[in-house]
Amino acid sequence: MQDANNSLIFVVEDNRVYNKLIVSYLKTNKFTNVMPFYSGEDAINNLYRNPDIIIQDFLLDGMNGIEVLKKAKEQNPNIEFIFLSGQDNIDVAINTMKYGAYDYIVKDQMALKKMVNKINKIQSVNKLVKSNKRYRLGVIVFFVALIIIVIIILAITVIFPKNF
Repeated sequence: MQDANNSLIFVVEDNRVYNKLIVSYLKTNKFTNVMPFYSGEDAINNLYRNPDIIIQDFLLDGMNGIEVLKKAKEQNPNIEFIFLSGQDNIDVAINTMKYGAYDYIVKDQMALKKMVNKINKIQSVNKLVKSNKRYRLGVIVFFVALIIIVIIILAITVIFPKNF
């Protein structure tokens, strides 16, 4: 996983104009690590790059969005998916969430703004998870060190009982 401020974002959209619009919008909102793809197959073939977030259309030429989601989650279950689709169908949205999508946004005049808000939420959660892991590691290291010190003191008192 990349640094949360520089998350690698894949944009999977077969409409080249809308793909460029999304990428440009992300870059103007300070997301600089963005890679555009025009098919689900191309995105799947580049999963070795370890994207943090995949923004994709539901209806793609070739693979549909659910197929891309399933294959990507098989390789890396930590990838977050945001569907940005013209399909204004609640069943489609629920189905994407069932397979592990973070959110489903219908393409409208507010879609790109909503997308940026969702990315910011994902990054905030990722920062909290990393912070929590560091905190837990710190607590574990502290108690291990404390136990080692106690064992050393007990060993010294057993080996040199006259000095204590």
